[in-house]
Order: sequence, then structure tokens, then C-alpha cells
Amino acid sequence: MIRRLVGGLGELLITAGVLVLLFVAWQLWWTDVVADRNQEQIVQALSEDFLNGRDGTVGSDAFPDLGQDRAFAIIRVPRFGVDFARPVIEGTGRPVLALGVGHYDGTAEPGAVGNFAVAGHRTTYGKPFHTIETLRAGDRVIVETKPTVFVYEVTSHEIVRPWQTEVIAPVPDEPGTAPTERLLTMTSCHPKYSATYRYVTHGRLVKSIPRAQWRLADWSTVKG
Repeated sequence: MIRRLVGGLGELLITAGVLVLLFVAWQLWWTDVVADRNQEQIVQALSEDFLNGRDGTVGSDAFPDLGQDRAFAIIRVPRFGVDFARPVIEGTGRPVLALGVGHYDGTAEPGAVGNFAVAGHRTTYGKPFHTIETLRAGDRVIVETKPTVFVYEVTSHEIVRPWQTEVIAPVPDEPGTAPTERLLTMTSCHPKYSATYRYVTHGRLVKSIPRAQWRLADWSTVKG
């Protein structure tokens, strides 16, 4: 009887272990496969709209998972790879971050005075900011919109607790201060596979290029 109970318990533990491994595989691998495909399609749709002078946003009519949120820009980071391009979507909720980089509500629009602040996964769901810690001062971050392409340069980074939202204030870390510069903030979980901290990268706008004059090849290097 005891032998049977022990054997049954052992089988349950083995089954539980297999289920855990399958869940981890789904989280770390399959979500990336699906997210990469979806994000590539959204970027392609945005690029075609930008090129053809259409509205320049992609919403739930094309991608139902977006719900009420809309993709309105493309972010490129040469440090992450010459082909790195991800959609920027309004909001930072879970469904949004599964489909690209999220734009914090209430922060500046691309190229505007203030702080254009975005968030992206570091693991799972396409992990757009997987290697955010490799960014160095002077690295380029490119944000494409329909009329204009904005080139930012990385200036600094910091590691903070999740509740330290002052990093996305109009003047980072100085809430209540009126902004005078056109800034960028990128945030992601830290360390990898943990949400204990946030890795935060700051940058400033160095160039605004009209869409008609934009050539990616001119700006695809990591630094200027």
C-alpha cells in the first residue's frame, strides 16, 4: 500500500515537473515566435503606410489583439542589430507589450519637448529590450513617424525600483520641473527573468528628418 502511494506520488511529481517545463518553454520560446511574427507584420504595415502617405497608424482593424490601442511609430536601435525594428503602441498594458514597445500614457510624443517614454519586455513576447544594458552613451535610437524621423542619442542609464516613476517625468528624476529639452526614456525589467528592478536608459533628440529626406542607410550605424 505504502509502495503504491509512493509510486503514485512520484508519478504526480514527474507529471507536475513536465507541465512546469512545458509552461517555461511556452513562456520563453513560443511567445517569442508568435510575438516576433506579429510585430514584424505591424512594422511592415506601418512602413507601407508611411511610404504611401496614408494615416500612419495601425489598429484593431488589421490586428484584433491591439484592441483600442494603435501602433503609430517604429523604433530602431542599431545597437540591437541592423535589422531591429519594433512597433511603438499607445499604452503599456500587458496586451500592448505582447505586440511591441509601449508608449507611456501622458508622456511626450516623439520629437516633442518633454520625455518620450517607452517600455518593452526584456524576456518573452519578442523581448524587444532584451539587451538594453548594452546601450552606451552616444548610441542612436531612431523613432519613425509618418511625417518625421527622430534620431536620439543615449546619454545615461540608471537602475530603479518599479515604483520610481519619476524616471518618466517630463524632466527625468525631477518631477514638477518644466521641460526644455526633447528627451527619450526606455524602460525594461531588471535583471533578466526578474521584475525586481527597472533598467532605464535616457537619451536626447539630436536630429529631426522629414520623411521625404529619410534614408535608413545613412543612420543605421550604432553611433554618429
